[in-house]
Amino acid sequence: MLKKIPHTYTIICTVILFCAVLSWIIPAGEYARQTVEVNGVSRTVIVDHSFHAVQQTPQTWQVFSSLLEGFERQAGIIAFLLIIGGAFQIMNSSRAIDAGIFSFLNYTKGLEKHRIIKRVGVNNVVIASVITLFSLFGAVFGMSEETLAFVIIIVPLAISMGYDSITGICMVYVAAHVGFSGAVLNPFTIGIAQGLSDLPLFSGFEYRLLCWFILTATLIAIVLRYAGRIKKNPKKSLMYEADAYWRKRGEHAAEQIDYKTTPSAWIVYGLILVALIAFSVVYPQSTFTLGEYAFSCYALPVSTVLFALFGLLGLRKSNHFFILSLLGFTILFLVIGVMAHGWYLSEISAIFLAMGVLSGFANSEKTDTIIKQFMDGAKDMLSAAIVVGLAGGIIQILQNGHIIDPILHSLASLMGEAGKLVSLGAMYLIQTLINLIIPSGSAKAALTMPIMAPFSDVIGISRQATVMAFQFGDGFTNMITPTSAVLMGALGIARIPYEVWVKWFWRILLFFIILGMVLLIPTALLPLNGF
Repeated sequence: MLKKIPHTYTIICTVILFCAVLSWIIPAGEYARQTVEVNGVSRTVIVDHSFHAVQQTPQTWQVFSSLLEGFERQAGIIAFLLIIGGAFQIMNSSRAIDAGIFSFLNYTKGLEKHRIIKRVGVNNVVIASVITLFSLFGAVFGMSEETLAFVIIIVPLAISMGYDSITGICMVYVAAHVGFSGAVLNPFTIGIAQGLSDLPLFSGFEYRLLCWFILTATLIAIVLRYAGRIKKNPKKSLMYEADAYWRKRGEHAAEQIDYKTTPSAWIVYGLILVALIAFSVVYPQSTFTLGEYAFSCYALPVSTVLFALFGLLGLRKSNHFFILSLLGFTILFLVIGVMAHGWYLSEISAIFLAMGVLSGFANSEKTDTIIKQFMDGAKDMLSAAIVVGLAGGIIQILQNGHIIDPILHSLASLMGEAGKLVSLGAMYLIQTLINLIIPSGSAKAALTMPIMAPFSDVIGISRQATVMAFQFGDGFTNMITPTSAVLMGALGIARIPYEVWVKWFWRILLFFIILGMVLLIPTALLPLNGF
């Protein structure tokens, strides 16, 4: 059955051709735009009632140039994927992650001694905890691209626990994007949308928190049910044959690991500690922003002290556990950097690259060997990088053909004189459909909120409800649209074909879309705080 489904490349190229055909059919048009200040950041927004026709620009040979332009558009994500692949290949060659998985699985077996945990199931506790953590990251600071670095860790863990790669991708990527959909303090969606709607920043916190809890609990229930079925009969998984790659790696990992600590690991430990002390002196305080609240703390100095302790403990056991401490503190510094210092892809790529290179030196590898390992890892990510670049070509064709704005204008006009609930549902549907071609939350907020917010005043709906319609519409379809570079990257890392993902996920997506509509109803009918 699956062999009859077109390849991912075929699907994306077909969508590009379809968009080119639309550029011949849909009358071209544009909104006038202006630059405004939103929460201290300059944003380009639409001017109300400014839609106008422009010269038709049908796309023909441009479908080929759009492929190059798509790669240029997604260059940051593509480079990030290649660096992540190379860095983790260096770490994988040290077998540190294998040692960590073995230790973790042995530890969880020990937890079965506790009656309550044994009754619930240790693996169920692990799955629920990981999903909750990443969902919280998505809800608070909009974790999206950052999940790519964790997919390569959690998928092998899920396989080792007796599940499949789909379970692993749900624990990380889907969890973060469900949290993104039920965002509580996400500055990239809620912050921008509320700013453009002239609402107090992160107002309506209480109901958003309830929505996040409901969405996250729903995902946990779905994943646990699915994981339980796969645990009983692994061959029920659509990825059973393809996951042989991960299982083979696991079997190889089961070979005897030589636990030892080399002098080079001590040298790397000393160099890192000196560097962290220097950074702690230069940046003694880090200011974290959570919604409208901000607080400063000595995050880097405290983390430096912790690294000195845990790095030493790791070295006393073996190179593997020291390298695992490198991984753990890389993740810790990633969180600090994103939440307190405004890090994005370039900084995140740099810290993971440093982690990979230092892991290689700590394992006493020669420079040429480290380079070869990096190239091997980047080669494994090449297919995912190509998919990301091709997906960028879809958006490029829509923009070059000047048909994104006409689609938005036509959808907004459909709401007409409908009632509150129907209009709110129409807004939600519009945001959901637009997200299929514009997966960027901040870009979509700048595009749609200047139109939707004033319209909500006319029909008697709270602007806060309109923001939530945007929030849900922006989040759910991110997990299936081929224009999302993050989705394509995550699937590529997990080695899950896009067509297989759609076949498995579409029912779950439909359920979440319906649940989002149900959660929107109280925003139109009940006197909620902040609405």
